[in-house]
Amino acid sequence: MINKRLLVKNLLAHNDENSFYDKKRFIAIGHKEGKAKFLKHVCALANSNPTNHSFIVIGVEDVDNTIVGVDFFDDSKIQNLINAYLDNPPLIAYENIPFPHLPEGKVVGLVTISSTGKVCSLRKNIWKYYGGSVFFREGSISMPKAYDIELKDINSEVVATIELHAQNNIELTLDGVIDFINHRHKDLESNYKVFKEQFVVCWAGHTKKVKDKTYFSRVDIELINEQVRLFYSTLDEVRVGYNEDSFTITEYVQLGLGKSHEYYPLEEVQIIFEENGTYQIQSEMIFEPPKYDTKTLHHIFNTNKALLMKLENGEILKPTEKHDLTRLPATYLICFLNGFEEAKPLMEKARPLLKRTDQTTYNSLKETLRILRKVKYN
Repeated sequence: MINKRLLVKNLLAHNDENSFYDKKRFIAIGHKEGKAKFLKHVCALANSNPTNHSFIVIGVEDVDNTIVGVDFFDDSKIQNLINAYLDNPPLIAYENIPFPHLPEGKVVGLVTISSTGKVCSLRKNIWKYYGGSVFFREGSISMPKAYDIELKDINSEVVATIELHAQNNIELTLDGVIDFINHRHKDLESNYKVFKEQFVVCWAGHTKKVKDKTYFSRVDIELINEQVRLFYSTLDEVRVGYNEDSFTITEYVQLGLGKSHEYYPLEEVQIIFEENGTYQIQSEMIFEPPKYDTKTLHHIFNTNKALLMKLENGEILKPTEKHDLTRLPATYLICFLNGFEEAKPLMEKARPLLKRTDQTTYNSLKETLRILRKVKYN
């Protein structure tokens, strides 16, 4: 079993960017250019490593390898993006790796790419890259190649050695459990469960009972053996369930207008543990968005646009407008889910404005965009 934090450290310590490893300060797959560059690197790494894993480490300064972290990115549907744009798409996993020195909510993103053993290429045009393009790694650069296209196995031994040095052990697992419960979440109710005598899942959060059901908020869930954060949110509420073979996370999103709000189930993620020391993660989108009166939503939509315009112009908001601003992410989400397509680009436009003026609402907006991304990929 590989400890992913050790794997990241070994990649950073022993290897500069090369044909099986790349590092990024961040990725921006919500934008066409960022999506295109990410697809190019995935394609190049898959073609340059047809028989072993290759990696992209995200949240690292390029110059000095300083680990600065990125926001938690729970995108189990990133494979859908790869399948949509690449022929012979590799299997891809995005995992969130916690590091003790990073601020709360920040992690290192680890993308693991597994080639199918066939030449991977762009299926269709995106940004400045043409459909049919094939990319390979040349040193630390992903380059297009139009001739002499042949998959060569040159990194198997190196990657195998790096993964061997990142194997987990009992000491690391125990240290991880103690750190999670006694240090990182000493102010929250924390729990752990051992599966198949091998896997340890820890979770923590504020608990709230509604009738016979228990919900968690400010939730952190981690697979300790691999140092992988399975879920993290300071805003959303989840329910946790488990048996001897699996651990289930059901995520809820609170939606409503005015004083009327309800919790709607968004996604169910199940981690199934096998007897042979492996596990698989299955996710199902179970979201049914609420419907609202179109006339009411038009009014809210236009009010939000006016608020953004005032922020852009540096105008001082009235107390009632400040209150409306705190609801902007949630109301824009409702608008988008009810057919107001313009709400998505307006939320992206609001990000830098809110980051400068209202950190709480900015955090709420990031969570809202995360929900939209999940819905979009489904």
